[in-house]
Amino acid sequence: MRHLMSPMDFSVEELDELMDLAENIENDPKKYAHVCDGKKLATCFYEPSTRTRLSFEAAMLNLGGSVLGFSSADSSSAAKGESVSDTIRVISGYADICAMRHPKEGAPLVASSKSLIPVINAGDGGHQHPTQTLTDLYTIRSLYGNIGNLTIGLCGDLKFGRTVHSLINALIRYENINFVLISPDELRVPSYIREDVLRENNAHFKEVERLEDALPELDILYMTRVQRERFFNEEDYVRMKDYYILSKEKMELAKKNMMVLHPLPRVNEISVEVDNDPRAAYFDQARKGVYIRMALIMTLLDLVG
Repeated sequence: MRHLMSPMDFSVEELDELMDLAENIENDPKKYAHVCDGKKLATCFYEPSTRTRLSFEAAMLNLGGSVLGFSSADSSSAAKGESVSDTIRVISGYADICAMRHPKEGAPLVASSKSLIPVINAGDGGHQHPTQTLTDLYTIRSLYGNIGNLTIGLCGDLKFGRTVHSLINALIRYENINFVLISPDELRVPSYIREDVLRENNAHFKEVERLEDALPELDILYMTRVQRERFFNEEDYVRMKDYYILSKEKMELAKKNMMVLHPLPRVNEISVEVDNDPRAAYFDQARKGVYIRMALIMTLLDLVG
């Protein structure tokens, strides 16, 4: 039995196989419509979610399976004090696979150690978000044909942004990836990402504060929102939330083929006028998340081939 806690749990070769499967599913979804007949996915979401939870549910339903679960801690026995360990023991008797989101770093890992079914980390605090990273990698490969020889700008909340942390961990394994880390000083990537991931792996990166300075050299701009739920006080959040706004005017500084990604939800960091730009790929990125999650569910349930 296998779990997914981090994108590092899959080798580059396994990621390629996963993306190949996702591409096959996207091109011929009817072929996979009954792969999970009789299987159940439990979605245990202790934090609010739209895209991740619904895309997991859509993925399982598209495969012919069914879904059960809860969408907030308040609607589960966590409100009564039940531990994650006990919850997953119970869920293991009801479902065949579980996707778990939790505000505490490491909670899905704890669950996986007690589970009798595969557990997928659907986001744990400010730590990791591996299935968003799978979505990001699949989107990049779909846009460019491969993953490599790219300059990628990561902009916004790089301190608390679990999507950014997971994506950096995954991309350092590919050839000639150059990172431009765009953030105010208060929201720089954590030191463990800078030292233990980027520098330790001899990744080429630089940190800048102005988005305008970085735009002309980027192949991909990965925007993120400043996350209110990660701040300890409202004043800091209000001060930082409008630090970066990607506008139509700023897009004119970018390459004609630079693509804009965003894990969503968007607040105001990308102006709605940018949505009509052919380089805006974030809604297609969200759509592709269903196919990669379908491929992941099939892989973890050993239903491939």
